[in-house]
Amino acid sequence: MKKLLLFACLLATTFAASAQQKNTSDSYIDKFKNNAIRIMHESGVPASIILAIAMHESANGNSKLARTQNNHFGVKGRSPVSNIGRKATRSSYKQYDSAMESFQDFARIMTERKQFSHLSSSLSHYDYKSWVKGIQRSGYASSRKWGSQVLGLIHKYDLHAYDEQPDSANAEPKKH
Repeated sequence: MKKLLLFACLLATTFAASAQQKNTSDSYIDKFKNNAIRIMHESGVPASIILAIAMHESANGNSKLARTQNNHFGVKGRSPVSNIGRKATRSSYKQYDSAMESFQDFARIMTERKQFSHLSSSLSHYDYKSWVKGIQRSGYASSRKWGSQVLGLIHKYDLHAYDEQPDSANAEPKKH
């Protein structure tokens, strides 16, 4: 009987955590989708790519790096002093004044850095699958699962719908 009760508690906790994750993802998308669409039109980097990578790298904005340094992509760089709590700390990750600045820097990296710039000149913003493959092949992440994880987020939350709409007011994928 104790084992059954323990199993039921674990199952309930798992469902609650799953629902929490889903709500966090949906609210993250709602918060940043218009920024991602705007950046897509400015840079050519698909909004689905921007959102999915940000969601993946920042745990929907919940990672310590995203919360303390507004760095939603894990971008390394020179940040002489990062303000983490009341303590000034040196970090090998860039610190941004806002999440939007982080998103813009990611698009700049994708379009201006030699290892990634070929993507924006050879791919359209509708071809999110090739973008993911190209970003992974170019060395953005060392994990072999990274690309499939990012594609999984795009498909799960229909993020590609934001790439297909020229007007952000019309870009509304189905809710989950």
